[in-house]
Amino acid sequence: MAAENSKQFWKRSAKLPGSIQPVYGAQHPPLDPRLTKNFIKERSKVSTVPLKNKKASSFHEFARNTSDAWDIGDDEEEDFSSPAFQTLNSKVALATAAQVLENHSKLRVKPERSQSTTSDVPASYKVMKSSSDAQLSRNSSDSCLRNPLHKQQSLPLRPVIPLVARISDQNASGAPPMTVREKTRLEKFRQLLSSHNTDLDELRKCSWPGVPREVRPVTWRLLSGYLPANTERRKLTLQRKREEYFGFIEQYYDSRNEEHHQDTYRQIHIDIPRTNPLIPLFQQPLVQEIFERILFIWAIRHPASGYVQGINDLVTPFFVVFLSEYVEEDVENFDVTNLSQDMLRSIEADSFWCMSKLLDGIQDNYTFAQPGIQKKVKALEELVSRIDEQVHNHFRRYEVEYLQFAFRWMNNLLMRELPLRCTIRLWDTYQSEPEGFSHFHLYVCAAFLIKWRKEILDEEDFQGLLMLLQNLPTIHWGNEEIGLLLAEAYRLKYMFADAPNHYRR
Repeated sequence: MAAENSKQFWKRSAKLPGSIQPVYGAQHPPLDPRLTKNFIKERSKVSTVPLKNKKASSFHEFARNTSDAWDIGDDEEEDFSSPAFQTLNSKVALATAAQVLENHSKLRVKPERSQSTTSDVPASYKVMKSSSDAQLSRNSSDSCLRNPLHKQQSLPLRPVIPLVARISDQNASGAPPMTVREKTRLEKFRQLLSSHNTDLDELRKCSWPGVPREVRPVTWRLLSGYLPANTERRKLTLQRKREEYFGFIEQYYDSRNEEHHQDTYRQIHIDIPRTNPLIPLFQQPLVQEIFERILFIWAIRHPASGYVQGINDLVTPFFVVFLSEYVEEDVENFDVTNLSQDMLRSIEADSFWCMSKLLDGIQDNYTFAQPGIQKKVKALEELVSRIDEQVHNHFRRYEVEYLQFAFRWMNNLLMRELPLRCTIRLWDTYQSEPEGFSHFHLYVCAAFLIKWRKEILDEEDFQGLLMLLQNLPTIHWGNEEIGLLLAEAYRLKYMFADAPNHYRR
């Protein structure tokens, strides 16, 4: 009965927070707002219900022109063969793609890299015991053959991964050779991690500006509280926790077919293929099965919230980081069937426990009515009203509510707004900050919003503002942009966190 009531609640409350619209932006091809406006106008002409204005001037009018991605039955009821969808797929998509490529090429002109050497080099992904124990420097001839924008394919019939879906950060393969400073930082991390009792305060201080790829898996385990600081206890702790997780699988996973768990499992099953759809790694059946087990077991063990859409995104950074411990090359196209069963079990269990540690600190974001998110969005509104009153008044003038765009920023921790490589770098800092995923995230969101103040002030209608805020152009972002964002967020935190009355009216 409770599950049915919950389902009915979301059915009749489609306009409440949680009705996340189809997502475009960092992980999906962005739509050109001009073309989208035309498309909405064309559909409004065909509609039997006349609208007062061609442009949506309020959120309710905007919502009427937008489908609800949270409707549980949406996959079964939508007719994707209709002429409207065909028009969107052909005309809008092709024209938008061309416009986006042209815009980004103007914004960021880079010298073309030679591709003559890469065309004849077959892709080879090497599996190793642990990247944390790998050699510091890689073969220089290997690095010359890698091209960061055009990867050779590891899986058959896989398309070349677009830049938006690139997972590698600027310190991973395909980047210039490691600098002296980066080598020094890596050596300092290794000394900290190998000491008898790792100094966690010092580790957090070193991790704030980013964790080297080679030591990120063990660093994340320590910072999340999953591993003990004492090196002698780590092996036994890992063994015990991994066995405990697979004990949960044996105990609970078969219950997914029981009536009172069917809705939960069905929603997870629907959401998994939507997770990072442009990255082939996450479309592999074996990876999707791993995600289903992780999310279902977490939901069963946390009945206060259960599974909520958006939690599926939070697994991906942990999965990629722990996978990189066993894979030498970039993982976008890596076929996980090349890994042994023991490796896959370790990656799955570690991802589950670290995700659980993260969610323990923000669980009120996912309980009924999601009060944690509502409070954070209100705090964001108050903060922005003090740090940039012009942007705040611009939103009020065009009746844009913060909940309409910032709900997703809090629910998904900006994962829908940033490429996955940027999320991983961002989480280096979040795990170094006290209450990084809850408290510090507020200041990151404020800095992220003000970053686009010029573009925001240039938009002069409700629909244009919503389209901009849901499709922010972060496709080219990397470590440098995230570093600047975090620096601004830290400045805001330093100014306002210990003086809350300073930003309250």
